[in-house]
Amino acid sequence: MSDDAPQRRLAGLEAVFRRIATTRMRGVPVLNPALSVQAVGFGPDPLRTAPGAAPTMLGVLVTPWFMNLLRLPLQPVDGHDATALQAAGLAPLGHTVVRRYGEHALDFTGAHEAEDLGAWEQASLFSPMFAFADQPAAVATAREVMRLLRQSWSETAPPPSAPRHPRAGEDPRTPATAPFVGARLRGHDGIGWQAGAGGSDRERTR
Repeated sequence: MSDDAPQRRLAGLEAVFRRIATTRMRGVPVLNPALSVQAVGFGPDPLRTAPGAAPTMLGVLVTPWFMNLLRLPLQPVDGHDATALQAAGLAPLGHTVVRRYGEHALDFTGAHEAEDLGAWEQASLFSPMFAFADQPAAVATAREVMRLLRQSWSETAPPPSAPRHPRAGEDPRTPATAPFVGARLRGHDGIGWQAGAGGSDRERTR
C-alpha cells in the first residue's frame, strides 16, 4: 500500500459526503449552514475486531448534519458481502455493536455507501449540529474526542470529570467543551446511530 493511501481514502470519504450534502441532504432543515464536511484526527485504529483483519483508521467525520466517530478500513469493503464484513471485523449494515476504547464503550453501527467508499462503522457523537457556531468550533470538539479516546486507550487519561452539558448560548469552543465531550464518551451511554447516511435498523450485539 502506498504511503498516501490514507490521505486518498480520507479525500474519498470527504468527497462522498460533500456529494450527499448537495444531493440527498439538500434543503433538509437539520443542516447547519455554517458547517462543512471535514475528516478530523484520523489515524491508525488501535482496535482489532477480527484475527488478521486489515488495518482501519479511527477519526471523526464532521458534516453539517452530524458528527460521527468512524472506524474506516484502509481499503474498501463491500458492505453487502457478509463474508467480507466478517473478515474485516466490521458490523453488518444497520447493526450495532459495542466497541471499547479504554474506559469508553461506544455503540458503533455498520454503514455503507456505494461508489468506492464501501463499508465502515460509526458512532454518533452529535446530531443535529446547531450547537456549533462555526467550523472551527466543530473541529475543536472533534479533536477533543480523539484526544480523549487515544489517552484512554493508552491508559494515560486523567481521572474523569463530572458530566456537564453546555449552558444555553455557551460557545462550544470554550474549555467547557472538554468535560462535556468526556461525559458523552465515558462508559456505555447508548451513543449510536442518529443521522448518518444509511438505514436506521438497530441490532445490538455484545
